[in-house]
Amino acid sequence: MLNLKPVKLLPVREQAAASIREAIITQNIKPGEVLTLEATANALGISATPVREAFQILARDGLIELAQNRGAVVLGMTEENIRYHFEIRTALEAEACRLACEKKADLTEIEHCMTHSAAALTETGNYSDYNQSFHYNIWLASGNPRLVNMLSELWNGLSMGLRTTRSQYAKKSQSEHEKIFEKLRAYDSEGAALEMRKHIIRSMNDILTRYEK
Repeated sequence: MLNLKPVKLLPVREQAAASIREAIITQNIKPGEVLTLEATANALGISATPVREAFQILARDGLIELAQNRGAVVLGMTEENIRYHFEIRTALEAEACRLACEKKADLTEIEHCMTHSAAALTETGNYSDYNQSFHYNIWLASGNPRLVNMLSELWNGLSMGLRTTRSQYAKKSQSEHEKIFEKLRAYDSEGAALEMRKHIIRSMNDILTRYEK
């Protein structure tokens, strides 16, 4: 039997919200499209309940508009709103790093992600799960459940731009994760926060390549 630990991921409703948000941000779902509970649940392979909850999260963020008896209408994203979204994530994720260091948090789960994510650096590898788990475990290490809830509802998956392949993106992300983890392991709060800010801002700039005129 393989001695492997499961990857710790976001709760199902946040995963659903993240998948839909990623598709909207990357313009794979266009403004004006109608999302129904049943079709979205089937596409994600989950029940309708977490999708309904995900719709509520996305409606609050202004990405969709709930339509009675129709599911939801996609409102889309603007370059300005993407900047707002990533600015908030930058501030909160940097603070999660800072708190994890200040509290001398147990970094075992984060190290587990780092150990196994390198093996997922292929087109067919499941790097997305390790990427999500890396961030999620840093939030948990902050020891602040409200911060965890806020960041969980902001998660947007891989911030893929137009000028990179999935494999190239994963390698770049992994390299940045290693720098963040190096600072976390040293409990360098300022260094970890700085590396996380650089990581999120780079992700934002990648996404913005999709919105260039």
